[in-house]
Amino acid sequence: MQLARAVFAALAAVMITFSPDHSAAVGMAVFSGWAIANAIIFFVSVWLVYPAGARWPSVLLGIVTAIAGMLGGIPSWRTTALFFSVVIVWAVLAGVIETAAGIRQRRAAVEAGDPQRRGEARDSLTTGIITLVLAVGLLVVPTQYALEYYIQDAGQSFVLTGITIGVGIFGGYAAIIAVYLGIAGLSPRRVPAELVQTSPEGAASDQEKAS
Repeated sequence: MQLARAVFAALAAVMITFSPDHSAAVGMAVFSGWAIANAIIFFVSVWLVYPAGARWPSVLLGIVTAIAGMLGGIPSWRTTALFFSVVIVWAVLAGVIETAAGIRQRRAAVEAGDPQRRGEARDSLTTGIITLVLAVGLLVVPTQYALEYYIQDAGQSFVLTGITIGVGIFGGYAAIIAVYLGIAGLSPRRVPAELVQTSPEGAASDQEKAS
């Protein structure tokens, strides 16, 4: 699940980074595709990854992300105001859900003494906090901001707008999430000590030591 999310986040980051157009239309198109892909991952993980009783974060994240992706998928609605509104609202809701899920999972993991669940809780908590930072970053960007500047080497003037900054912030968020989840997905998980001791290999090793 983490690797799948990392792959789509990396694709979104690459599309924004290498696109010369950071308009609302491009930003919403990339966000919409990324959000719908993530929603599918969340819904699939409900049955394939999480056991009963631990599925509510994926269900809520899937619903919120799918709605945001569908709103961004309507071409006539791809305006600057909608980009900031949809992405900010999504980031707040998704960030709160994932942060709350990470806190609950961490408490349960500490009580159970399960290092694997503790690692999953840490990943969820970190991702939720980064998503909330995305919301804060977009909130401080003036949507009507426009700065005209001239580059002598290029021989022409350019305009830095609020939507250009906003789309760039989302691209940076996608890149950070891609790297973090990619590392988390490829990192080995520690096996609880009691499982190692009760495994056949552990039992055989104990018998050899006893003899």
